[in-house]
Amino acid sequence: MLERLADYERVPRILRLNVAGRPVEWVSWQDAVCLYARELVVWTLGDQILHIWGGYNRIEQTRTVVELNSIIACDGRVVAPNRNIPPLTNRALFGRDGNMCLYCGHTFRDCDLTRDHVVPKSRGGSDLWDNVIAACKRCNHRKGDLLLEEAGVELLALPYAPNFAEYLALTNSGRILGDQMDFLKSQFGKESRLRH
Repeated sequence: MLERLADYERVPRILRLNVAGRPVEWVSWQDAVCLYARELVVWTLGDQILHIWGGYNRIEQTRTVVELNSIIACDGRVVAPNRNIPPLTNRALFGRDGNMCLYCGHTFRDCDLTRDHVVPKSRGGSDLWDNVIAACKRCNHRKGDLLLEEAGVELLALPYAPNFAEYLALTNSGRILGDQMDFLKSQFGKESRLRH
């Protein structure tokens, strides 16, 4: 059991699903307790990761306990299909590309990578998942606002938009429990580079 406040800070985030079983977001254990208390949790998956003890019922002489699972499905509105395209962030983009520059193939830390537009914005390119890649600063500077053919470079992998399950894995990397990752992987798209 957790005995100090610092122990509670290390509790992994809980994967929240909608009632249809689609991943929605990561929630803290505190938010999960609120969802349980509001009786919004319909079903659970995964291991129990925490027991939260509440107050005593003086009439029944019982104590409240909430057992938190690593994956919870909550009642409410089912998210519309167009929400499957997650927001574009550098952290998720670099994770999608494995922290590798898709021009030179070397691996870099996040702070040494940039977002490069395959078709530059100055040439009408968009700031969307299927037009951006992770690139090291050197390669990005060398390519500039040229098209791939003009710069004489090739992509090592094609850009793609991750689905929402993959996005959640990318934005919480390193802190995902095994049962959570197994659940998310089962919903990754065929083109996902995170499958391996």
